[in-house]
Amino acid sequence: MTDLSWLVPLPVVLPLFAAGLTLALYRKPRLQPIVSVTALSLVLIASVTLLVVVDDGPLVVDVGDWAAPVGINLVADRLSALMLTISSAVTLCVLLYSLAQGRDDDEESAPISIYHPTFLVLAAGVGNAFLSGDLFNIYVGFEILLAASFVLITLGGTRDRIRAGTIYVVVALLSSVLFLVAIAAVYAATGTVNLAQLAIRLPEIDPGVRLVLQVLLLLAFAVKAAVFPLSAWLPDSYPTAPAPVTAVFAGLLTKVGVYAIIRTQTLLFPEGRLDDVLMWLALATMVVGILGAVAQDDIKRLLSFTLVSHIGYMIFGIALSSEAGWTAAIYYVAHHITVQTALFLVVGLVERVGGSTSLTRLGGLAKLAPLLAILFFVPAMNLAGIPPLSGFLGKLGLLQAGVAAGTPLAYLLVAGSVITSLLTLYALIKAWNKAFWQTPEERPRPGRLPLGMVGPTAALITVGLVLTFAGGPLYAYTARAAQTLRERTPYVEAVLPDGQRGEGESADATGDDEAAPTGGDDS
Repeated sequence: MTDLSWLVPLPVVLPLFAAGLTLALYRKPRLQPIVSVTALSLVLIASVTLLVVVDDGPLVVDVGDWAAPVGINLVADRLSALMLTISSAVTLCVLLYSLAQGRDDDEESAPISIYHPTFLVLAAGVGNAFLSGDLFNIYVGFEILLAASFVLITLGGTRDRIRAGTIYVVVALLSSVLFLVAIAAVYAATGTVNLAQLAIRLPEIDPGVRLVLQVLLLLAFAVKAAVFPLSAWLPDSYPTAPAPVTAVFAGLLTKVGVYAIIRTQTLLFPEGRLDDVLMWLALATMVVGILGAVAQDDIKRLLSFTLVSHIGYMIFGIALSSEAGWTAAIYYVAHHITVQTALFLVVGLVERVGGSTSLTRLGGLAKLAPLLAILFFVPAMNLAGIPPLSGFLGKLGLLQAGVAAGTPLAYLLVAGSVITSLLTLYALIKAWNKAFWQTPEERPRPGRLPLGMVGPTAALITVGLVLTFAGGPLYAYTARAAQTLRERTPYVEAVLPDGQRGEGESADATGDDEAAPTGGDDS
């Protein structure tokens, strides 16, 4: 079989190279979109290829040909390949949407010369976080995301955006400091930050120390993922940014945190000592988030609160510590990335046509723009979990896994999930009625509905529908991904074939072979 491991670094290398090229072309704004779209299209192709190839086993690349665990390695398995495929499709659609918005606004609302390299750096950070087989490199991916996010969230330099960007950066920096402390503690306790080697060494250290390390990592990732009560920053940060930026933030950034929780909890701490805590956090995240959404009168803030709420579903699946729970959680992450991003793009169109995102000012949009009404309705019902859409399939999987667990806490989470789903439907129907059916108090001057922005939005909604029509094969794929997470051995052996070092040329770089336990039975 042809070695396709060279595909693994492309989701990181291509956007970074394109970012440098677009920065060099800042005086030629007509060329920047060509470079950006080409780069992200190639990343999507590479990600889809990886999605197929890694179904036969993980692919590993030792960066600089330095063997793990001495060097940094990038690992593509079923979970990371699926996340890469969905995220690259989302980033490409959002980029096309933003380009159409810039053309429609005569490029006055966005400094294109800054936007392109920053957006590409963001895409590279997402890819790096998904592929990294090293805790510190995951931290680097988060910092890349932080730097790019601050630039994007403050585009335009308005007072509200600067304020939101400041809140976002302060919270993100606190999370990063906590993550860095956790990495230092992990290294002090185990002598490594390589994920595969940690899977071997962590079971051999004191259980109390291992629990402290788990708590530190979980806290750092919970801030990134906006898990209650560490989610208060999100509703105030996202709605002020431009529509494409808000969309990509809502779709991807919190999911990088969720991915990190899945990876570390399943690979490093499979004993599940914090599962009950995670289940209580999942319940609180679902209920508090959706109650916040019901109380909102601005559609952007409403969607921001539903974003927080539905993170709870993913944490619920993770906390079940079963293949069924992980299968449903992974499927739900893929579903939520596409649907939540699409809804924020639709809201950008709503604001353009109706002149506002306030539900008290909007009204009558179904008559003004019937296509827009359809574009909102489909992903809204998908998010609410109406059968047979992908949101329903993901929630059904979570409910079945919760019932199979059979514990009182699991049954409580099942009830909370159903209530949250019903309240989500109520909040979205309320938004639909006010924005599209009610008669507005003041008839706004209707804006245009640019087809260049409608196209990427419709494409992303179609991706969400594909997750429905291909629900069987996709759910089977996520089940195989969950099985790999449960076994752990395929991941560890792909990175450390002999239980000690990877296959790079740095096998003699250190002399501590005897210090590294083989741990074959533990992996």
